[in-house]
Amino acid sequence: MLEKLVAVKGMNDILPPDSARWEWLEEKVRALMQRYAYRNIRTPIVEPTPLFVRSLGEVTDIVEKEMYSFEDRLNGEALTLRPENTAGVVRAVVEHSMLYEGGKRLYYMGPMFRHERPQRGRYRQFHQIGAEALGFPGAEVDAELILLADALWKELGLKDVRLELNSLGQPEERKLHRAALIAYFESHQDLLDEEAKRRLHSNPLRILDSKNPHMQAMLESAPKLMDFLGQASLQHFNGVTAILDASGVAYRINSRLVRGMDYYNLTVFEFITESLGSQGTICGGGRYDYLIEQIGGKPAPAVGWALGVERVLELIREQGAAIAMPVPDAYAVIPEAAALPLALRTLQALRAAGASVQMHAGANADGMGSMKSQFKKADASGARFALIFGAAELAEGYVAVKPLRGDKADAAQAQTLRPLDDVAAWAHVLLSQVQAAR
Repeated sequence: MLEKLVAVKGMNDILPPDSARWEWLEEKVRALMQRYAYRNIRTPIVEPTPLFVRSLGEVTDIVEKEMYSFEDRLNGEALTLRPENTAGVVRAVVEHSMLYEGGKRLYYMGPMFRHERPQRGRYRQFHQIGAEALGFPGAEVDAELILLADALWKELGLKDVRLELNSLGQPEERKLHRAALIAYFESHQDLLDEEAKRRLHSNPLRILDSKNPHMQAMLESAPKLMDFLGQASLQHFNGVTAILDASGVAYRINSRLVRGMDYYNLTVFEFITESLGSQGTICGGGRYDYLIEQIGGKPAPAVGWALGVERVLELIREQGAAIAMPVPDAYAVIPEAAALPLALRTLQALRAAGASVQMHAGANADGMGSMKSQFKKADASGARFALIFGAAELAEGYVAVKPLRGDKADAAQAQTLRPLDDVAAWAHVLLSQVQAAR
C-alpha cells in the first residue's frame, strides 16, 4: 500500500460544514465593501522576492525568517509566496497605472504564507481580507477605513473588540525619535534581550513591540514618537480622532504601537480582543504614503488594513455570534431508480427558478434505499420540504410536497401535490413558504 499523503504542516483543509462559515464571512465582507464603494482586486499568490524585501524591510522578521522563497528553475528568478498583500496590491496599481484617473478604493481576500510556528489562529498558510485606499492623502480616509472595520465587527455580531491608535509621523520625525531611542536603549543595555540587542541599530522602533515581560517597565519609559511629531503630523492624527469621536468609536492611544512592516507612516491602528489569548490582534493597518514610490511608481499617498480570517472566525466561535448555516430548501425523496429521469428534470427546473434542492443518491448500485432511510436523510439535511417522487404520484403527473419542519401533525395534513408539467408555476410558492419560515 502506498504511503498516505497528508497536508503540509500549518496548511489546513477547510471542510464542510466549516467552509460555510468562511462563505458567510466572505459574503458579509463583500456586501459591506459594496456599501463603502470598495472594489475587488485579485493579485498573484507568487510575487518577485524583491517586492517584499523592498517594501517590508530587510531586517523585519517576515523577510529574515518567515518568507517562503525559491528560485524559478526555468529562469532563475527569485520568487516568494506572498506573506502579505499590500505590497502586491501596490505593485498591481503601479504596473497598471490605476491612479492615472484618480484614487482607488480596493479590497482583497486570499491566502498568505509565512513559515512560523503554527498555533491557535495562526498558520503557515493563513487567509487575509484587506482594504486599501490609494491616492487619498486626507485623515478622513484613514478614519473611513477604521469605521469600515468597526462596521464589520457589528455586522458579524462581535463584541469586546477594542481599537488602539498611534502615529508614526514622517521619516524626519522618526529619524529624530530613532536617535533618542537608540541612546535610551544603549543606556539600558543590561535590560535588553538578545533580539532587542540585534535590532538596536538596525530597527530600534521594533524593540517597542517586544512582548518580553522583563523589558516592559523599561519600554514604558522609552522616548515616545508622539513627542517628536511636527504640526502637520499632529494635525493629521487629530483629524482622524475627531472623526472617530464624532462617530462614537472608542479608541486608546498606544504610543508603543508600531506594526510589523517598515512601510508605515502617520496613522497606525490595531483592533484587539482579549478572547484569543496572546494572538489578540485580529485586524491592523495604517498609512503608507511612501510605498508606491518605493515600488517604482509616482509618489502617491495610501492607507489600508488587513484582518486575519482564521482569527476572526475563531473569535466568532468564542463569542457565539450567530451564523446562518446553509441548508437546502427541499430534499428529493426518490423511492425507485426508474423515477430518476423525471425527478432530475423537475429538480433542474426548480433550481433554475432559484430553489436549492438536494437529490437523494443511492448508497450502492442496488437501488435508492428505503423510504425510511431517505426521510431520515431528508430530515438531517435541514430542508424545509421533501419532494416525493412516488410511482402513484408520477403516474398522475404530480410530485408530493411534504413539510419537514414545524408541527408534525400539521405537516402530515399539509402535504400537497404539484404538477410536473408546470414546475415554474409553483416554484415561487415553495420559495415564498421557505422564506416565510426562516
